[in-house]
Parts: sequence; C-alpha cells; structure tokens
Amino acid sequence: MTNNIDVIIIGGGILGLAAALRILQARPGTRLMLIEKESNLAQHQTGHNSGVIHSGLYYRPGSLKAVNCRTGYQQLLAFCRQESIPHEICGKIVVATTEVEVSRLDELHRRGVANGLEGLRFIQPAEIREIEPHCNGIRGLFVPQTGIVDYVAVARKYAEKLTEMGAEIVLGERILDIRRHGNQTEVIGESCTYTTQITVVCAGLQSDRLARVTEPELSLCILPFRGEYYKLKQSALHLVNHLIYPVPDPAFPFLGVHFTRMISGGIECGPNAVFAFGREAYRKTDFNLHDTWEAITWPGFRKVVGKYWRTGLGEFHRSISKRAFVSALQKLIPEIRADHLEPGGAGIRAQACDRNGRLLDDFDIRISGNVIQVCNAPSPAATASLAIGQTLADKALSLWQ
Repeated sequence: MTNNIDVIIIGGGILGLAAALRILQARPGTRLMLIEKESNLAQHQTGHNSGVIHSGLYYRPGSLKAVNCRTGYQQLLAFCRQESIPHEICGKIVVATTEVEVSRLDELHRRGVANGLEGLRFIQPAEIREIEPHCNGIRGLFVPQTGIVDYVAVARKYAEKLTEMGAEIVLGERILDIRRHGNQTEVIGESCTYTTQITVVCAGLQSDRLARVTEPELSLCILPFRGEYYKLKQSALHLVNHLIYPVPDPAFPFLGVHFTRMISGGIECGPNAVFAFGREAYRKTDFNLHDTWEAITWPGFRKVVGKYWRTGLGEFHRSISKRAFVSALQKLIPEIRADHLEPGGAGIRAQACDRNGRLLDDFDIRISGNVIQVCNAPSPAATASLAIGQTLADKALSLWQ
C-alpha cells in the first residue's frame, strides 16, 4: 500500500494531465500521483485526436463547452507559445452546398458571435475559391480563430511540467476499485493500493465504469463510436490549403466528413462515425464481447438506434465502401478521386448516453464525497483542457480537509 498521497488523478490523457498541472500550480508541494493504465500517456482519445484547435463556433451559448472552449483556447495558445509547441491559427471555412445548409449557416454565425468569436464573416463562392480554389460551395462562413496543433506534444509537455513540479506518474496500472473511508479514499490497482485524500477520475472511454464504483445507479453509459480517416496522397495535397468543414446536420451529433491540415504535414479526410464493437476497437476487425454486450443492452442504445438508424447505416456504408466515402468528400471537393486517398488513422469517441437515448453533448462532472468523476468530456476537451483542468482543480481544492 502507498500512503501519504494528497491527490490521485486517474487517467493519463490530456484532461487528467491538465487537471494535475492546475492543482500543482494552485498548491505547490501537493503530493500528487497520476495513474494511467497504459504503458504511455495520451494513448486513446488524446493520441487519436485530429489536432484541431476549436474556436467555439458550434456550441450552445452558455454551455460548459462554449465557456470552457473560449477560455481554454486562449490558455492553450499561451501555453504553446510559452513552451514553443508548434501550432498555427490558420482559420477554416464551413461550406454550405445546398439552400437548406445556407439557412443553418446563419445559426452557426449567431452562436459564434454569442460565444465571443470575432471576425466571423460570410463569404460567397468567389471568395471561397480564393481561399480554397478547389472547394465547391454556394456560401461559406470563414472562422479565423480555428487552428491546428499536436495534442500529444501538448500532453507530453504537461507531463514534463508535472514531473518538474514533483508529481509522480505511474504507468501500466489499471484501477480496479475506489473505496471511500471517511476523509480518505483507497484507490485499488492491479499491483498496489493507494490511499489519498482526493481522487479525480478522468478515465475517458472507461469513465462510466469507474463512476459506477462511487455512484452505482449512474444513469449514463459510454457508447464507443469509431471515426475513420483517409489521408490525401502527396500528389493531391494541393487540393486543400487549410480546413474545410461541411455545415453540420443538427439532427445528428457528429460534424460530418471534413478536410483537416495537420501541424506535422498532410491532410486528413473524415471522419465517418460508426458504432465500434469495443471501447478500444481502432481497427474494423477489432471486437470486444464485454464492451459490445454492455453497449447494446443499455436501454438508451436501442433508442439511439431507433432514432438514427438511417444515418447510422449511411456511416457504416462509408466505412466499408471507399466509393461512398469519396462521394461524401466530393460534396466539398468535387475533384477528389479514390486514387487520391490512402488509409489514415482512426479514433474512438467516448459518447455518453443516458437511459432515454439522449446523447450528452456537454461536459458532465460529478462529485461523490471526496471523489470527482468526469463522466463526459466531448470535443473540445483537448482545446479546453487547461480550462476544464482549472475547474477540476478548483473542485478538488474545495474538498481539501
């Protein structure tokens, strides 16, 4: 057993690292330990992130996503500048290709203004082609604040700062249980039991499972959705300059396939969004029986299927058919051909779903005694990591005895 720990952070993704950093910045000398089940940090959602620095355009004004994105955006940029982490604010275009989508652009503009974005402007086809010469659209919304960065590099720098400040980072330790005993908590791992005053759980794809340890009647379940990408071959890189997004369908919780220039070079195309048969099922052939059974027997899952089955079938079609994927991309870049694309990576989105089939679209943070659980941390969690980390630090320090 390891004693005399003030704070334990469970989860070595960007959010857990940011929370740990903010705690030590607020209270230097805190005996803090961060525990990660993988052999390296940032292996899941952080490590499979598209690398976009989000502006806050899409989010409902006043929501935790909107507030923390704008605050976290500024903090992230300041951190990147301070630590010389490569990044670029290159802007993006949200492109309408139908009259229905044109009307939706007005709502996006309204939200962006309400969320404090400056410099948003509507652009006509001629200006769309000035910025992105190969892009097809009847109207666009230019968002100057959007940028790109490598979030794994950011997470590693967070970890480096933590180590310098005296934190202990434990890798390869899966947490099995959390037990509260008055003002202390036992965090039980596969190899050791740790005793601490405060526990902060940022477990991402496993968040609901650890949350049920302290809240057995938790009314949320993580449904894993895999986002699959292609990359443009070198010969086709000239087709995209920066970032090109479609107008999102408000009836579906995902943004649709888009084009993203990476800070390390290259262009990603995608993702689609298919139900994954495992919480870490990054390949189409991956299958985890326990994860799949837990998801499909969740009451909300059946309601999600009933609501989105047509859209879901379309996403699966794009997953198995390169031609269908190309067709979706051609809506924005008509010149795209199948031979322009090569397989890219994939990521798993930890989508929280309640019993009624509602897909949560905002952060969900719960406190049970001296245990803080992050039950849902959707995009823009990486952009907003320092802001959400500050929120978690404030909550942790308020529980300090």
